[in-house]
Amino acid sequence: MSPAPYDTLNLAGYVGDLPGAVTENRDRVARAMGSSDLATMRCVHGAAVARVHGPSETEAVDGLVTTNAGLVLLALGADCVPLAIIGSNGMAIGVAHCGWRGLVGDVIGEAVNAVAALAGSVQEVVLGPAVCGACYPVPPERVDMLRDAVSRGVCTAAIATRHDGQPGIDVRAGARARFVELGVPARIIRFVGGCTVEDQGLFSYRRDGVTGRQGMAACIVEGT
Repeated sequence: MSPAPYDTLNLAGYVGDLPGAVTENRDRVARAMGSSDLATMRCVHGAAVARVHGPSETEAVDGLVTTNAGLVLLALGADCVPLAIIGSNGMAIGVAHCGWRGLVGDVIGEAVNAVAALAGSVQEVVLGPAVCGACYPVPPERVDMLRDAVSRGVCTAAIATRHDGQPGIDVRAGARARFVELGVPARIIRFVGGCTVEDQGLFSYRRDGVTGRQGMAACIVEGT
């Protein structure tokens, strides 16, 4: 429904796309998951997580959780990692948006705690497409901020060295390491999609500037 450069199912209403097209695109996602109810958020690169009970767009959070069957949760990204967390026995789900600031602020820890508080433990994690370390050069000061905020294990996973010797940050690798650090078994963490910069079929703010946002959606299906 969206015109170029948003024409591969842009799901964000704040990037210049036609409002009606965004609504239709979101409705398509909900319908594909057997629902008409969708909750999303306006991310701020923070660590706040909100519990939602019905269709909504929550301001100033980077994570959502719910126990409501049939409510589709949607996290957006266009280089940052959109991710989903499935609680044990489908009792709760969560989605989150995590960039390098999300690693620093520990949005993953907040989201895992929020899902675990409702479901007891985590059953599965899905990490969506994101910019890889080779395509995400950063200044040394940013690496220092990361080192000061996260564990050595997360830092080792996240910090890459590019072919030109400049440091880069692989947020998705860092996110995976943080989940493992929190006690989530590596075997239940899945990657979906590749590098947003390298894959022309994905939205990438770093590559294109003006662009849309893809998403990670999760929903509790009744009877499962």
